[in-house]
Amino acid sequence: LKAALDQAAAIARDMSFTKTLGNLPGNICTPTYLAKQAVELGKTHKSIKTTVLEEKDMQKLGMGSLLSVTRGSVEPAKLITLEYSGADKKQKPIVLVGKGVTFDSGGISLKPGAEMDEMKYDMCGAASVLGTMQAIAEMGLKLNVVGVIPTCENMPGGKATKPGDIVTSMSGQTIEILNTDAEGRLILCDALTYSAKFNPDTVIDIATLTGACVIALGHVASGMFSNEEKLAQELLAAGEQTHDRIWQMPLWDDYQPLLDSNFADMQNIGGRAGGTITAACFLARFTKEYRWAHLDIAGTAWLSGKQKGATGRPVPLLSQYLINRAG
Repeated sequence: LKAALDQAAAIARDMSFTKTLGNLPGNICTPTYLAKQAVELGKTHKSIKTTVLEEKDMQKLGMGSLLSVTRGSVEPAKLITLEYSGADKKQKPIVLVGKGVTFDSGGISLKPGAEMDEMKYDMCGAASVLGTMQAIAEMGLKLNVVGVIPTCENMPGGKATKPGDIVTSMSGQTIEILNTDAEGRLILCDALTYSAKFNPDTVIDIATLTGACVIALGHVASGMFSNEEKLAQELLAAGEQTHDRIWQMPLWDDYQPLLDSNFADMQNIGGRAGGTITAACFLARFTKEYRWAHLDIAGTAWLSGKQKGATGRPVPLLSQYLINRAG
């Protein structure tokens, strides 16, 4: 009973931490600010080792897709990793990848002005990874977990990426960027390729990725895709346990041709129909080396209107999944 209470308290505290990060304005919560928060986590918890890569490091790694998003901003991009060691070094880690766009104007494909202020919430995937990493450190879970956070701003500018530009991802695959507002998948694909270096047991990415997911599922359930049914069922079960619910959506190859490009290996959008699915299909092209799940939290990470504010989701789901994995 005490263990259950301690776990619940840790999850509640770190939902609050996640909400605080999400609610901060974009002029305060920059990629540099997120990196500082990650470094502080490493100082507070000896079980967490934090590393921050700069843009020059990403260039050496060939992260042309991630770097294409940050070109229009004066804020430097960061690639943050947090390595939690709670088990034997031989045990393969679970990797959590969080989208960290600290403000998303849409870039050259500029968003409408109405409600654009809410695009400070486009880093809620990153915030949920930070919150979950802190929660498992406080709980002392006996497993290994790595948090990977690609973080940047997406802004228009003289150097900004233009529709029609072609970039080369870390995987070597080329991408024709038809819409600069489909930027989340561009930073995630390089982070997912990078995640393979940890020889992961499982990789889960968390992202406020598509407005189409809000149309499909509203503000109740997060969308979930996976390349392994067992992993999908484990996540669904954790969601039911915590009432932080998700809904599995198809990742069928039938959707892949929508991403075909005449000039590159793929384009970064697949048209209006099935937008949440084609975004997941894009990411699936970079996750063939390991078992993987994608959580689209665009409809659940924050509330609008009079209740405007971050929700702290899916920290309960992720924490419970990791508790279950730790046994």
